[in-house]
Amino acid sequence: MRYPILLFTGLVFGCLEALADGYRYHLEPVEIAQGVWVIEGSTEDFSRGNGGNIVNTAFIIGEQGVIVFDTGPSRRYGEELREVIASLTELPITHVFLSHHHPDHVFGNQAFEPQRLHALDDTITLLKAQGDDFAENLYRALGDWMRGSEVVLPTQRVTPGRMTVGGRDIELIAMSGHSGADLVLMDHASGVLLAADMVFYQRAPTTPHTPGLDIWREELYELEALDFRYLVPGHGPVVEGTAPFEQMHDYLGWLDDTLREAARQGLTASEVMALLIPERFDEIAVARHELIRSVSHLYGRYEREALALISEGG
Repeated sequence: MRYPILLFTGLVFGCLEALADGYRYHLEPVEIAQGVWVIEGSTEDFSRGNGGNIVNTAFIIGEQGVIVFDTGPSRRYGEELREVIASLTELPITHVFLSHHHPDHVFGNQAFEPQRLHALDDTITLLKAQGDDFAENLYRALGDWMRGSEVVLPTQRVTPGRMTVGGRDIELIAMSGHSGADLVLMDHASGVLLAADMVFYQRAPTTPHTPGLDIWREELYELEALDFRYLVPGHGPVVEGTAPFEQMHDYLGWLDDTLREAARQGLTASEVMALLIPERFDEIAVARHELIRSVSHLYGRYEREALALISEGG
């Protein structure tokens, strides 16, 4: 009877191992410039099929240590990211910079020491206020991919400016257009701009917490003026050059004008959600999905603005 028991035990462990492997992201880092590694996520929306891996994360290997930029959508992702870094260098991770409070960028925080986690003041405040709701939504959307993931607040507050970290000449830039508190990192030695969700490319931008499309558009011009060579968007492929900025200007300009004109005409939110999207945006992933979300998040502002103009005119 011993051998059937052993066989059964082996089958159980084999199934558990296969199940565990089924929840691995198989992250593939690419060195885009000396010491700068990027892991590109899917341009899809969150799903159990992708485990929430829709974000670009990055790390920079310096002379004295490693800088991590964003930790991903789950504890599993963060732990796998640490494994990837350890496979490439024995240097310690000295700084983990979090671009903003959205869950696909910060729910891997548990894999890193809290004293290494750095973020803008407002990012910490927003994550504290909204993190539990984000967790609930992701657990519902991603299931076991999120097992063990919890909100971990950064302990270090970022002071924007140019500095040397781990032997790298970097610049931390504070913006607000996407989420209300957005951190961008420029690595001057390589010319790599880690733009996070201030820039999307080949994927429609998400807009739930923008303080205004006009603010976002103005800040994009500031970013575009920087002396960079490689642009790493928060979502979408890495690019050498300014093509993502051109697409962002075009898309956000169209969205802003469309919502304003729809409100002026008195269209309902449902009618706006069904409007045609210009063919030039056909290559942009999840455009219809994000238009619907943008209308639900933003259209009320445009309606109030239109009503105010009517009142002033009357």
